[in-house]
Amino acid sequence: MEQHPKSMEFMQIAMKYLPEAKQKFEGSGIDLSMETIQPMLELFTKVMGEAYELGKKDASN
Repeated sequence: MEQHPKSMEFMQIAMKYLPEAKQKFEGSGIDLSMETIQPMLELFTKVMGEAYELGKKDASN
């Protein structure tokens, strides 16, 4: 799988909000560890990459 050039920046954004997400999940009875959150972080970077490309395309039109 090819990584988006901005993947590192997307991951930094995700890590910024991780404590808040962890608190919300644990408040719902879902325990989060780095092992369990990793697939969601990967999904987040895919979504952010697609959103970035859509915004880039819209800006050029």
